[in-house]
Amino acid sequence: MNFAEQFSLSGKVALVTGASYGIGFAIAEAMASAGATIVFNDIRQELVDKGLEAYKAKGIDAKGYVCDVTNEEQVNELIAEIEKEVGVIDILVNNAGIIKRIPMCEMSAAEFRQVIDVDLNAPFIMAKAVIPSMIKKGHGKIINICSMMSELGRETVSAYAAAKGGLKMLTKNIASEYGKYNIQCNGIGPGYIATPQTAPLRETQADGSRHPFDSFIIAKTPAERWGDPEDLGGPAVFLASDASNFVNGHILYVDGGILAYIGKQP
Repeated sequence: MNFAEQFSLSGKVALVTGASYGIGFAIAEAMASAGATIVFNDIRQELVDKGLEAYKAKGIDAKGYVCDVTNEEQVNELIAEIEKEVGVIDILVNNAGIIKRIPMCEMSAAEFRQVIDVDLNAPFIMAKAVIPSMIKKGHGKIINICSMMSELGRETVSAYAAAKGGLKMLTKNIASEYGKYNIQCNGIGPGYIATPQTAPLRETQADGSRHPFDSFIIAKTPAERWGDPEDLGGPAVFLASDASNFVNGHILYVDGGILAYIGKQP
């Protein structure tokens, strides 16, 4: 196999959860450009329809499904349907997630559980559903979208940090348990990414200055910028390809250097 072939995803079926837009969409787009057949899900039909339109505009023939990734019965039905209509899943990207920015003592147990359910339990359910067919096929790639909060704490994100820390360890455990079947499970830990969801935090203020949070992120990032969703495409293709066949249980942080940096001296 030559160098270029190592990074090719030609003939592979990639399922990216919650990939109607944002980071998941950017990862799916990159995998499609590397040759993968893209399937994705979202929780509501209108989101799936929005995603299908976006993929079509990019020239990508993706297939979308409605599925609640926290519902094990729905997930099992989804995987069976994809295998029947498209083929066995070679690549799973657990991208679907939520965050609730609430101070810990103001957060209800139900709110905490909801974040854990979507950000940690769902990747477990999804991985559990695809692994048996990966074992039969003799290979598989699972990529969990972790976070810098897999390593760091920050005010108001106790549930998110707990879930992403757990997802980091789930990643390592899947690698430990199923590596012998030629299944590689790794994670990507995005830094602060410029998406529509973070746009309000990057708006120029009335006096022409940066938003305080924008200034904070720029000061904490050696790259001195927010990441673009496209910055995650290359790492995702690498972890989905044969080029990473001996990389297992690793979290690749795509953060512009934040985790390596103590910050500027005041």
